[in-house]
Amino acid sequence: MTDQRRIRIGIDTGGTFTDVVAVDEDSGEQRTTKTPSTPSNPADGFINGITKILDLMGADGNDITAVSHGTTVATNKLLEGKVEQLGFITTDGYEFMLEIARQSVPDGYGNSYFWVKPDRIVPADRVRTVGGRMDFEGHEIRPFDEESARTAARWFRDQGISTLGVCLLHSYANDAHELRMREILAEEHPEAVVSISSEVLREYREYERSMTTLVDAAVKPNVSRYVSNIQERLWEFIGGGDSGGHTGGGAPRGIPFYVMKSNGGVLSADEVVHQPITTVLSGPAAGALGAALIAQKAGFPKVLTCDGGGTSTDVSVVLDGEPTLTTEGTVGAYPSKIPMIDVVTVGAGGGSIAWISPEGALKVGPQSAGADPGPLCYAKGGTEPTITDAHVTLGRIPPHLLGGEIPLDVDAARVGIEELAGRLGLDFERCATGILEISAWNQANALRQVSVKRGLDVRDFMLTTFGGSGSLLACRLVDILDLAGVVVPPNPGNVSAFGLLTVDVKNDYVQTHVTRESSLDHAEIQAIVDDLTAKARTALEKEGFTEDQHQFARTIDVRYVGQAFEVRVPAPDGPVDDRFAQTIADRFHTEHHQLYGYDFRGDTDQHVEWVNLRVTGVGPITRPEILTVAAGEGDLASRAVTGTRDVCFDATQGYVPTTVYAREQLGAGDTFTGPAIVEEFGSTVPVHPGFTVRVDDWGNLVITREGAAR
Repeated sequence: MTDQRRIRIGIDTGGTFTDVVAVDEDSGEQRTTKTPSTPSNPADGFINGITKILDLMGADGNDITAVSHGTTVATNKLLEGKVEQLGFITTDGYEFMLEIARQSVPDGYGNSYFWVKPDRIVPADRVRTVGGRMDFEGHEIRPFDEESARTAARWFRDQGISTLGVCLLHSYANDAHELRMREILAEEHPEAVVSISSEVLREYREYERSMTTLVDAAVKPNVSRYVSNIQERLWEFIGGGDSGGHTGGGAPRGIPFYVMKSNGGVLSADEVVHQPITTVLSGPAAGALGAALIAQKAGFPKVLTCDGGGTSTDVSVVLDGEPTLTTEGTVGAYPSKIPMIDVVTVGAGGGSIAWISPEGALKVGPQSAGADPGPLCYAKGGTEPTITDAHVTLGRIPPHLLGGEIPLDVDAARVGIEELAGRLGLDFERCATGILEISAWNQANALRQVSVKRGLDVRDFMLTTFGGSGSLLACRLVDILDLAGVVVPPNPGNVSAFGLLTVDVKNDYVQTHVTRESSLDHAEIQAIVDDLTAKARTALEKEGFTEDQHQFARTIDVRYVGQAFEVRVPAPDGPVDDRFAQTIADRFHTEHHQLYGYDFRGDTDQHVEWVNLRVTGVGPITRPEILTVAAGEGDLASRAVTGTRDVCFDATQGYVPTTVYAREQLGAGDTFTGPAIVEEFGSTVPVHPGFTVRVDDWGNLVITREGAAR
């Protein structure tokens, strides 16, 4: 019997494939694999992936020391708009808060969309109010009306509405009324699933706090069922119900089971079910973090990331190894004011469907064939051509996926695109390349949203592409955006799963405290920061981190008096005193100038105002090492070239003979030029004519235009 090993597993469940990465904590060995997702029961694909990776490593379930998981359960529920049977309880007189909302002018003031309101997440007839009122400083103006609270609770009970969000006015300053409302709901409507705003988002702005709370409530039942199902299946897989240590429905035998959060951290599954909204960008966040670490190691401090899957493409920006964060994010139509990695998603995945608009124009996405039935070439009942069908018929990907495990029906794909081309009056190649060109521009526009619209010059950035389809249009994106080049990591289809093994445990805490810099009460600020730090410390202790492992990051949301929104700046270490306040002001002026091109440093007529105090508790984990690869030895052609095939990169140029390389045979220092195709188990990289590829010390493909000076 062999000695027990220590293996950590990252597993990312996507719409088409479930990606798995495992690392042996003692030897450093890393293995990756993919398996088809199982939308009807994602736990099946989850367990299949773990079984497959352990078989590759010659290990079993008893060797697992931790599992980290990225999931799209919350995201999909919101994107699909399936939030029926949701109720809302708010303060008397504020029942139309969701109608008032915020003004939105997406296309400027000169059109018919001058006043756009998002759809209500809760219908007006499912809103109930209760008496009582706090002011913005947390002082009780009117006492809580328990009779109206019980009436509201009974009404929801009688209507069979058991998922409820509670947001009472100014509860960020004093949550006594909300806590009492939850107690009454437990008494009158015990089966109700309840989210209260003072626990979801202790921050001012009533509409955003209400919406964030309602989103949390909406996804809570699904996330809870999903996580419980995964935990139960994981427990069964590892060895059954006889061993000690299976605590409270949590991870088996004390093995940590973590779920990825939108803020770039992970949290134990037991805690995630109480904070489901924190998972709304679970998968994309893991990918951005994994790509950031890989690019930083390769020496690229400014990176745009492009994570292409079967349904969508997620893009983000990385500066100095860290993805940028935002609290102004949305998921679908719903604002979610929680810390999350700044990710923009576009419906341009491999399964995105090509269609003709009523005006007769070719369109691509956002609707997708998904994994089932999938593209036409999957031969599983798909009826409409997709991006993957265009790639395979033009020769840009091989007639199979996963190294031959999944054969593709090229003829079926060609028939579908020919039919579409006939309706458009185009020849086959122009139609197929047109599908890919539209997809490339869709991705480019998403990349502009996270870069150019943030004031960044993309000509200074490399593009890191990953995901199963993320690298297929990489060269075209360089041309469209005039990027410096592309970095394609090894095993790009598994970067999100790898990212799950690189992230720390994180919990965010916020408290609104609006006060001018000139009127700061240092002792009061210190007390709030200490309270938030204590909450973060308690959470880390529950996650099993000892006091010497605890790390805390403090930030302050600051603005000029009269501004509507804030800039977040890092707070210095040490006590809250004059030096602390001055450092915050200096950092705010600098950051404001970077974002908007001006600041009021030294202007005595413009006052600085603090708005929100934030503390993030961090429990650090040991990150897997990014391994170097051996130098390429001998003749590149005889070592790595597997053949040639005709590929169409440009409809006007037609098909050109293209060299095909096996990526696993490439070594550090190898170089070659396009046209070329680089194939590996989980993805394919088409290298267009006019581009050069260099393999760096870590096995990344660094792709640049021939003769590029940058």
